Amino acid sequence: MLFVALTAAVSLAVSAQEKLTYVDLVKRLTDLEHLATLPAAGETTKQWSSYDRASKYDAQTGKYIRWDANGDGGGIIRQEGDQSVFAEMEGPGCLWRIWSATAKDGHVRIYLDGASEPAVDLPFDGYFNGKHAPFTRPQLVHTVANGRNNYTPIPYQKSCKIVADAEWGQYYQFVYTTFPKGTEIPTFKRELTTEENAALDQANELLSHSGPRDLSKASAKSGSVDLVSGNDGSTTDKLAGPGAITMIRAKVDLPAAPADRDGLRELVLQIRWDGEASPSVWVPLGDFFGTAPGANPYRALPCGLTEDGWWYANWFMPFGKSAEVKVINEGKQDRHLNLEIYRQPLPGDPAKFARFHAKWHRDEFLPTLQAREIDWPMLKTTGRGRFVGVMLHIWNPRGGWWGEGDEKFFVDGEKFPSTFGTGSEDYFGYAWSSAQLFYHPYHNQTFNSGNCKGHISVNRFHIADQIPFQKSFAGDIEKYYPNEKPTLYASTVYWYLESGGHDPYAPAPVAERTSYYVQPPPRVTPGVIEGERLKVLSKTGGNPQEQDLTGFGDQWSNDAHLWWIDAQPGDKLKLALPVERAGKFKLLVQLTKAVDYGIVQLSLDDQKLGEPVDLYHAGVIPSGELAFGVHDLSAGEHKLTVALTGANEQAVKSYMFGLDYLKLVEVK
Repeated sequence: MLFVALTAAVSLAVSAQEKLTYVDLVKRLTDLEHLATLPAAGETTKQWSSYDRASKYDAQTGKYIRWDANGDGGGIIRQEGDQSVFAEMEGPGCLWRIWSATAKDGHVRIYLDGASEPAVDLPFDGYFNGKHAPFTRPQLVHTVANGRNNYTPIPYQKSCKIVADAEWGQYYQFVYTTFPKGTEIPTFKRELTTEENAALDQANELLSHSGPRDLSKASAKSGSVDLVSGNDGSTTDKLAGPGAITMIRAKVDLPAAPADRDGLRELVLQIRWDGEASPSVWVPLGDFFGTAPGANPYRALPCGLTEDGWWYANWFMPFGKSAEVKVINEGKQDRHLNLEIYRQPLPGDPAKFARFHAKWHRDEFLPTLQAREIDWPMLKTTGRGRFVGVMLHIWNPRGGWWGEGDEKFFVDGEKFPSTFGTGSEDYFGYAWSSAQLFYHPYHNQTFNSGNCKGHISVNRFHIADQIPFQKSFAGDIEKYYPNEKPTLYASTVYWYLESGGHDPYAPAPVAERTSYYVQPPPRVTPGVIEGERLKVLSKTGGNPQEQDLTGFGDQWSNDAHLWWIDAQPGDKLKLALPVERAGKFKLLVQLTKAVDYGIVQLSLDDQKLGEPVDLYHAGVIPSGELAFGVHDLSAGEHKLTVALTGANEQAVKSYMFGLDYLKLVEVK
């Protein structure tokens, strides 16, 4: 199935006095050419969200306050009687994206252009459930991995105000563009005309068939080549301008997964526009097409990987004098490459277009302010252009949730970001740290090793909701866990930049691209008997098993414990405690505490060990070493009994038990 490019009817930058119809705005949903136009003065894209309002910037002191505040579910502008004010915008503008993690039945009302009656008045769930026109097209209104998304344009000429009743839910984002003053924009009505409904239907149809462009009228330059190993192994295609590359396709012979991961990182796509000294595009091959690690088929609007092994990029890439496309093999193995480059004449003066940029990096330009150390920079650039997307590759070997962090976009030198998000997964269009894979023209989770342990790959493409900037753009995403955890990020960022703008990213050596995702060895406490390795002698109920705890931190020996689940008060679990030689020993035990753990009585050889232990805690933590007396023990097997007696009144009544280790310390 082919992606059919729309005409360039709205490909020129918005200028003052321009008139945009609702059909024009709908075409922006699939118009990749418009992204390459230089933004007009006064054109901005911002976001209202429920971010934690405890995060502030003090202009008088220049300090950032509680920059890592994480109560992002219910932030609002203010309360007006029984209603919460979510957003207030001055027009002319268009609301492009509505998102929520938990949309309930409380009504959300959108008031446009000062009207006393709302243009939209629905339960918040009604914006996403596909039952209320015109929010019924599945490519525009969809739920993926718990994330609720609505990309139906809602334009306004003078103003937009969004309010909510109680019980609306948790978490919201509203992304909107403000056009230059004087632009004529229609005021949205849910009762659309026949032509307007047809435009939405066409956009939905085009998005449902995302894939390589239909370029039957474009000229192609293609070739098949063996790329020998080493820095000299490359192929170069040169194109004379003016013109625009409208699609790049590539197919490369690779070993089966997971060996393909390093192979794709060793190959680099490099593009120079108009004889520039430093390339505007420099990205490992697979990453350029929007997913890593390895070859993960998916189909998005601007790029993807088809099931037959062809990578594609539909980005519209203008140039004036020349374009030089180069693929470099920096690995140790020869690779066979098929490369296709499609071009067409440039529709207009090359000076009206920005140049396409894409760069890969890890940990570049980290913040120097301690108060902002949580902000991980995806992109920093100066000049005039548009931010259009990012692919984030996370290496999270300990598992558990990797993110929590909000996206923060600082445009044209802002001290406080005009886009402030509510969580990493929320930015990528899903919710609640789901490990479920999903695919969509605008946002995808193309890879997840399972339970977010190992490799994760997510992307988001800003098409209608691209972010224009006149002077500079700094796009960060909060990184809650340090590299030492280790949780490591690598990003490929896509943006358009006026010729002469500053792109500060230098090529990264192949060792930096391939050698960092190594599973760290588990931390083992010396001299202990691991709970998960104890022999089970008997049980009256429940299911004892080993549980991997890497997702909860590194405070458990061997990253695991013996986990007893599905038991009830009165049940007993008997374990064999091996003793290598006779002697007098102090018995130390480390257990696990959590919100759904019970109260247990431990016994050694049928003698109670102290009082019952309450294992309730609001989070998942190790108990620390608990002392259970000194005992004369003979060599051989002894019996440790765990009796489940109940649970804390605050606990979730699942009555779980976790034993990390036992330690026998000889007493002389």
